[in-house]
Amino acid sequence: MSSILRTIGLTKVFQGKEVVSEVNMNVKKGEIYGFLGPNGAGKTTVMKMLTNLVKPTGGEIEIFGEKLTTKSYQMLGRMGAIIEYPIFYDKLKARENLEMHCEYMGYYNKKAVDEALELVNLRNIEQKPVKDFSLGMKQRLGIARAIITKPELLILDEPINGLDPLGIKEIRDLFKLLSKEYGMTLLVSSHILGEMEQMADTIGVINHGRLIEEVAMDRVRERNTDYIELKVGDSKKAAFVLTNQLSVSNFKLMDEVTVRVYDPQVRQNELTKTLVLHDVVIESIHKKNSSLEDYFFSLLNGGNRSA
Repeated sequence: MSSILRTIGLTKVFQGKEVVSEVNMNVKKGEIYGFLGPNGAGKTTVMKMLTNLVKPTGGEIEIFGEKLTTKSYQMLGRMGAIIEYPIFYDKLKARENLEMHCEYMGYYNKKAVDEALELVNLRNIEQKPVKDFSLGMKQRLGIARAIITKPELLILDEPINGLDPLGIKEIRDLFKLLSKEYGMTLLVSSHILGEMEQMADTIGVINHGRLIEEVAMDRVRERNTDYIELKVGDSKKAAFVLTNQLSVSNFKLMDEVTVRVYDPQVRQNELTKTLVLHDVVIESIHKKNSSLEDYFFSLLNGGNRSA
């Protein structure tokens, strides 16, 4: 799969402070790339540089195989974007906002407005000005505006903010449709890790302005292992029993009362029986599976991990 977007050493300095540092991203054609990081990590700044809203201090951006410059008007016409909060002409209706955007973009498909509104499930809003829209409705309209010209690359900064659980699922399904059926490439930032886990083909994790990991979600899923999590009265005492009575070495003390056992050979009933026989109080015991959230926080706490 060929790359549609690359950054090479992308760097941005604001008021003497480096907020994005030597970021090397590689987004493949047709994929959904989940861009993850805590607040203030640099996600929005990177996206602003990709859409020419902010000029990089250093490094290069390549989109569609060409270097992005301040005069890359044709290139930007092949892209759609939501950066931060979508802004509209509030006194106009949704249709009028979309028609104005198409006019501005030089896109003259009469069916485009209806198709975009249908895709984001904005119905029966013909007479309603945008100023009367809820936050979730404005997010949907922002997505409609971003996709209305059928762009090759979508750059979406927290696009599911303000949506209820049903709306989040609908937009997740829409993004998958745009990727698989329309062949669009999506770069999506989000703080909702569970959604990224279900949607993304690749994730990039940024922290303190540095891209600390870029990896296919399939690789993340392969590394996610089943484990048994115990809540006990004394985790150190439980650790002693695990080591000396069950000969288990693959476990981790999470805190004073939590133990995770990663050894697949250990049976839950045997574990419970042995701990109880040795006076370890068990408050709860569950079999779990590592998630993208576990992986994400392990990166933030421990730095880079090999893919």
